[in-house]
Amino acid sequence: MPFERRTTQPENPFASLAPGQTIVIVPEFTFESGHTIRDVPVAYKTWGVLNEAGDNCVLICHPLSRSVDVEDWWINLMGACVLEGKGKVIDETKFFIISLNCMGSPYGSASPLTMNPDTGARYGPEFPLPTIRDDCRLHKMVLDDLGVNSVAICIGASMAGMHAFEWAFFLDDTQGSSPFVKTIVPISAPAKSSAWSMGWTEAQRQAIFADPKYIDGYYSLDSPPLQGMTAARMTAMLTYRTRDSYERRFGRDIMPPSPAVSSSDQSPTTTTASVALSGIHRLNHNEGHRHQSPIPTPASSISLLTPGGSPKPPSGTASITTAATSTNTTSITTTTTTTAYQPQVYSAHSYLRYQAAKFNERFDANCYIALSRKMDAHDVSLHRGPYEDVVRSIKQPVLVIGIDSDVLYTASEIKALSNLLPNGEHFAVQSAEGHDGVLLEYEQINDAIVAFMQRQDHIRELIRRVGVAVPEKKNPRGSLFASW
Repeated sequence: MPFERRTTQPENPFASLAPGQTIVIVPEFTFESGHTIRDVPVAYKTWGVLNEAGDNCVLICHPLSRSVDVEDWWINLMGACVLEGKGKVIDETKFFIISLNCMGSPYGSASPLTMNPDTGARYGPEFPLPTIRDDCRLHKMVLDDLGVNSVAICIGASMAGMHAFEWAFFLDDTQGSSPFVKTIVPISAPAKSSAWSMGWTEAQRQAIFADPKYIDGYYSLDSPPLQGMTAARMTAMLTYRTRDSYERRFGRDIMPPSPAVSSSDQSPTTTTASVALSGIHRLNHNEGHRHQSPIPTPASSISLLTPGGSPKPPSGTASITTAATSTNTTSITTTTTTTAYQPQVYSAHSYLRYQAAKFNERFDANCYIALSRKMDAHDVSLHRGPYEDVVRSIKQPVLVIGIDSDVLYTASEIKALSNLLPNGEHFAVQSAEGHDGVLLEYEQINDAIVAFMQRQDHIRELIRRVGVAVPEKKNPRGSLFASW
């Protein structure tokens, strides 16, 4: 019997950020860890039509912070695929394109935001930690339900590239030892996570843990640990670019002042206010801190204490007269001076704050933790044998794409991985933008994948077939997601 399908998920405030998706309910799923959950939601979105043979499927896996709405983040790869010359990778007139949301993501599939049918409450931190392999096993159940007999090509970048590698080990149920996925294209992704990448994800988790609102993951969605998430996202953003990228884009530029009062100090502009001189040093010291105390008034500006406990006005703002009394008290006459205060905000700081603030509007802390642990656990050789032997056992054609300036998954790491594959090809994207080159250098990536597809006989046969008409693709709303 086909799985139940839904179009909404009212209990999850983030699911609506992926318009047009379908949510299938898998009755039961057992994780690699041995834990079993019931009524498992899996969000997915499709384009094009599945042919009678069920073999024209193009599987697009999504990165960590993305949803299944491929049009939102890779629309530049969508269009007509051709047998020769320039074309596009994702052609819904020829292929059945599908993207499935992985577990732990806040955008519709089973995650800490999902309601536990046994308790009637969200799983929260009690959601079993899924692995990359768990995702592929669960998604295979959905593909079977849809009638997909094989996948012509699987493409994924960053965390999604880890999924692409894992898919290489799934077999075609109808043809015994034949691979279920005929070709794979992992982009800026390893076959196993390195100590380097695991260190960065641990730093991000610790930032979330340090937020007092985290409460071991039992926080209210109305009061999430935003400070921790901000620090975690900023840390991640630094691994997505390079020093030269930041230097070229920001240098030592300072944001221009704005007369408008900002509701948050994460605004990309600065604000000006009249402040007692006594508070300026404190404000400069805490510039960028989301929860600093209010700007001091003249009356409160002399409430600083000397080491002995007596009130002491800031230098230059008060005159002091000492009177000889029996209690040796000090009397203070103040003439408070105020000045226009404008914080100095470097453009590099403003960029990180702005991106973190946007991210906080569309992501959940427990989901972030679950996904980061999933990436740490990624290793295609786990329970399969020695790592190099397992990678060499991948017989399908594989196009391994790296970014020459990537500091998260380095070019040398990706090249060494491609050398282990018996039918592997390597393409190095030329970019000064680091890991984010996967988003920004879409022309190089598109052209490399198209050329690779044109060399695969089974894909050429699919391209030759008569296609179906589809409307022209546009993205007038712009991308919801600014980075991975």
